[in-house]
Amino acid sequence: QVQLVEFGGGLVQAGASSRLSCVASGRTVSPSTAWFRQGPGKEREFVARIGQDGVTKNYADSVKGRFTISGHNAMNTVYLQMNSLKPEDTAVYYCAAALHPVSVRRMADVGQYKFWGQGTQVTVSS
Repeated sequence: QVQLVEFGGGLVQAGASSRLSCVASGRTVSPSTAWFRQGPGKEREFVARIGQDGVTKNYADSVKGRFTISGHNAMNTVYLQMNSLKPEDTAVYYCAAALHPVSVRRMADVGQYKFWGQGTQVTVSS
């Protein structure tokens, strides 16, 4: 079992930065950890993911160049640094961990991730 808890978020102004943290407990080594988000009235969407090596990183086109995913302590903690935030980034952000390596083709599939955090709200005001 893996337990994931997200920290950070809150209300920020457009153009500002914010950092989210995801702390894992239990079986903490996941081959793939990702951030997803779900905006009001929208489906949950992929944001970014990082491999166990800490080097393999992928991003959704909507956040590429603005968001950075990173890991610490063998992925016990995964961060999402969010810069140049936009109102359309407003969403509940979820951390997710997979039990197996996830291919690039499947990394945006929520079904690939077995464990999920409770989510943290990020609201970007214009």
